[in-house]
Amino acid sequence: MADLVAWLIVLAIAAYACAGGTDYGAGFWDLLAGGAERGKRPRWLIDHAMAPVWEVNNVWLIFVLILMWTGFPSMFQAVFEALWLPLALAALGQVLRGAGFALRKPTRRLAQRRVYGAAFAISSLLTPFFLGAVLGGIASGRVAVGTTASADAWANPTSLMAGLLAIASTAFLGAVFLSSDARRFGADDLVDYFRLRAWAAFAALVVLALVALPVTRDDARYVWDGLTGGLGLLMVVLSGVCGLATVLLLLRRLHGPSRWSAVATVALAVLAWGFAQRPYLLPTSLTVDQAAGAAQSLRWLGIVTLIAVVLVGPALVLVYRLDTQGRLEPLTDADTAAAGTPGDDG
Repeated sequence: MADLVAWLIVLAIAAYACAGGTDYGAGFWDLLAGGAERGKRPRWLIDHAMAPVWEVNNVWLIFVLILMWTGFPSMFQAVFEALWLPLALAALGQVLRGAGFALRKPTRRLAQRRVYGAAFAISSLLTPFFLGAVLGGIASGRVAVGTTASADAWANPTSLMAGLLAIASTAFLGAVFLSSDARRFGADDLVDYFRLRAWAAFAALVVLALVALPVTRDDARYVWDGLTGGLGLLMVVLSGVCGLATVLLLLRRLHGPSRWSAVATVALAVLAWGFAQRPYLLPTSLTVDQAAGAAQSLRWLGIVTLIAVVLVGPALVLVYRLDTQGRLEPLTDADTAAAGTPGDDG
C-alpha cells in the first residue's frame, strides 16, 4: 500500500505539471507579449482561453499535499522544514497570480491593468521555478529527516536546472495549447504566433536538458544513475520522442493530437524522475517503507483515493474534454473585460 500511495503522488505531480503547467505557460507568454498595443491580441486570447476549467488544475496540488502528510508524515515534515522558503514563495506566487489575473479584468485604468497584469505574469514565471527548485533539492539528496532550512537545500545546481526546466516545460505546454485555442476561437493570426513559440520553447527545453545532464551526474548521482538506465531511461527516451512528435504535429497543423503529445512529453519526464528515485522518497536517506505512516492510515487513504478517482475522475476528464473541444459556453469580451473600456488610456 505504501508503494501504491507513493506512485499516486508521482502521478498527481505529473497531472499538476501538465494541467497546471499549461496554466503557468499562458502567464509566461502573457509576460512576453509586449506592450499594451502589441500584446493586446495575445492577452485577449489568454484571457479567453483561461476559462474557469483551468483553475481546476490546482486540485492536483492539494491532492499531492494530502497524500504526503497522510501517507508519509516524516517525509512531509522533512520537506517542509528544509524547503519552507521556496514553498512559501511558490504559494505566495500562486496567490498573487490568481489575484492579478482576476483584478486586471474589471480594472478600467490602463496603469492599474498593467500592475495587475505584471503580478499575474511574473508570478507565473516564479511559481513553477520555485516548485521545480524544491524537486531539485529533493532529487539531489540535500533533504533528509532532521535537515534544517538552508539556502543550499534549494539554491544548488540541480535545483536551478530543475527550476529552469519547469519554466521551459510550462512555456512549451502553454504555447501548444494556446495555438490550438487560437484556432478554436477563430483567431487565425495567433495560431502561427503561438506555434512558433511552442517550437522555441521546445528548443529551450532540449538545450536545458542537455545542460542538466552533467549537472545531475555531478550533483545528484543517485538520480542520474536511475535516469540513465532501466525504466528511468525508457521514460526519458519516450518523453523525447513525444516532444519531437509534438513539433512535427504542429508543423502539420494537427493541433488536437499535438496537445496530447505535449502532455505526454512532460508527464513521461516526471515519471522518469519517479523511476530514477525509487525506492527512495528522499535520496538516499529515506525509503518508501521507512517513511510510510500507520498501516491503517495508508489503507484508508488508498480506499478514499480510489473512491475519489471513481467519482471525480470521470467528471474532470469530461470537463477537460468539453473545454478543449470548445463545447462549453465561450467567454465573451464582456466576461473578460478584454474589449476596450472607458479609461483604458488614462
